[in-house]
Amino acid sequence: MRYINEVIAVSFFNDKIAERLGGKSFGSNTGTYKFAKIKVAKAEAKSKNPDISLIDMGVGEPDLPADPNIVSVLVQESGKPENRLYADNGIPEFQEAAAAYLERIYGLKGINPCENILHGIGSKPILAALPLAFINPGDITLATVPGYPVLSTYTQYVGGEVYNLPLLKENDFYPDLTNIPQNILSRAKLLYINYPNNPTGQVATKKFYEEVVEFAYRNQIIVVSDAAYGGLTFDGYKPLSFLSIDGASEVGVEIHSLSKAFNMTGWRMAFIVGNSNAIKAYGTVKDNTDSGQFRAIQKAGIYALNHHEITQSNCERYSRRHDLLVRALRDLGFAAVKPKATFYCYVPCPKGTKSGIIFKNAGEVSEYLIKEALISTVPWDEAGDYLRFSVTFEARDIEEEIRVIEDLKGRLSKLELVF
Repeated sequence: MRYINEVIAVSFFNDKIAERLGGKSFGSNTGTYKFAKIKVAKAEAKSKNPDISLIDMGVGEPDLPADPNIVSVLVQESGKPENRLYADNGIPEFQEAAAAYLERIYGLKGINPCENILHGIGSKPILAALPLAFINPGDITLATVPGYPVLSTYTQYVGGEVYNLPLLKENDFYPDLTNIPQNILSRAKLLYINYPNNPTGQVATKKFYEEVVEFAYRNQIIVVSDAAYGGLTFDGYKPLSFLSIDGASEVGVEIHSLSKAFNMTGWRMAFIVGNSNAIKAYGTVKDNTDSGQFRAIQKAGIYALNHHEITQSNCERYSRRHDLLVRALRDLGFAAVKPKATFYCYVPCPKGTKSGIIFKNAGEVSEYLIKEALISTVPWDEAGDYLRFSVTFEARDIEEEIRVIEDLKGRLSKLELVF
């Protein structure tokens, strides 16, 4: 009877899955998500080579845990009776700390913590909520690719459409806003940009942001600026907020995350800042979606925002590692350039090997590096064939960083890659 019930249960749901998830075809897609492919390839490579360590350059999160002082605040606050309560749309103290942080690091003045800022349980849920707040069926989101897909995914979930703007080297990895068809612009509601950029490592300039503001005004499009990597800058580039541009606060919002800058990825702490009406719309969706992040985590986040030296220490480490990595990759023939921000190095793929292997795309290159050299990277094929190397690899100190990069260089040199 149990078997029969299970069979009935499976068939019962076959025609009831929402079309946004594939409807009757849900679960039958034979395509494999690239990160799942990487995971499988890594497992196979490690099982076949148990005595060789995997050099993981594909990790998209910090290699260090949160600062001990942040953890200490969490420990102290976790047991306090007042922190057991629902946080709903956040505690005022966190919003005030976020406003002070934006003024101190980005020079943003005049932000009303109560009207212009709300927290989120990480930047991902914030991005997911925005299409629910602004997109109607038939509306279009303009989204840069390659990039983080959440805003686009939820746009499609609610009946909207996505028009991709490729980030090409010939345009310095900025979207081309001048050649979007008028029939697309007339239905566009949101523009998603992400600078400093994942995966290209490109940073925004004041001129670029000014062009975005003018574009948004002219076409009546809301700008969503994803600044998840905003604080991770080096070599003279200073953190730059989209909202620092005249008029930006009237057409857009910006999302800041504590994940990358403060090594708090699993803590799920972020905030959105911008036009009060936009924040209110986001807050309405949020209020009907979650009950807020644990108050003790918000209070630990306040400590983080008040101690920018934590981010500065990360910047120094990532900058040093980028220097080592870029030098090694260039010696091997990669057209590697050190970015001015993020922990990603984005490089064009090799075409093949001297032994006669020809790569069709970045996915093939990435799998080959895992299989033949136990080096994990992330492939991107959306706007040219590129590999993303991350400098968040495991290393306890400078000496070990040097050893990891030397090992990487040695393994890659044996492959005799052709560019």
